[in-house]
Amino acid sequence: MTLLAVDALRVSAGPLGLLVVLLMFIATVFLIRNMNARLKRLPPDFPPEAGHEDQERRLPPAEH
Repeated sequence: MTLLAVDALRVSAGPLGLLVVLLMFIATVFLIRNMNARLKRLPPDFPPEAGHEDQERRLPPAEH
């Protein structure tokens, strides 16, 4: 039984590898555009949470 030898100089990724890389690039561009659009819709300042001080007082002290 003979194993087929693979010549590293003759083997390349081919068109399927190029297609996968291009699809990943396009998906990344769309994800970045979507993230930027969502960040622009956020308010510049968030109001303080109601009762935030009360929650801190009710928490048990952290054990060291």
